[in-house]
Amino acid sequence: IRSITMPIGEIMVSIFVSGTACAARISALAALMLLTANGAPSTEARGSNEVDVRFEGLRSTKGMIRACLTREPKFFPHCEKDPASYKQSVAARTGALLVFSDVAPGDYALTVLHDENQNFRADMMLGIPREGVGFSRNPALIMGPPKFDAVRFRVPASNAGERVAQVVRLKYFL
Repeated sequence: IRSITMPIGEIMVSIFVSGTACAARISALAALMLLTANGAPSTEARGSNEVDVRFEGLRSTKGMIRACLTREPKFFPHCEKDPASYKQSVAARTGALLVFSDVAPGDYALTVLHDENQNFRADMMLGIPREGVGFSRNPALIMGPPKFDAVRFRVPASNAGERVAQVVRLKYFL
């Protein structure tokens, strides 16, 4: 058994070559967690709402918590590929809070990675994520990532600006 860290493309190739269906499903969960650091594109019209995200089940205060928010089902669970997604990072610590500002109204899915070694990718061992992962609405994680509908939450249309709260329970497989 060895520990590996590799880009998404290499992960998917190694899964294909190995032919392990279970590892492929779990690797899809880890692959979705390849998140970039802060930044949200300015090409998309933004709203006045905020999404506050708190975390439960953090196993250590090492590294960063990286989160990505998308409203496009076609980009879930690979939120980082959505040019209109919202991305944020915060130091991993008890009581950590991420705030997505100027969020346009709509239905969203949130993906979270506890990037303990700060390498901007999900570390894997035998196709299983070695770092914590989580999603909005905290669906059961059984054989791969959840569907968009299982994690969907609404940011309402509002002129006054509203705060939407999400609490994400991080799951560690190894």
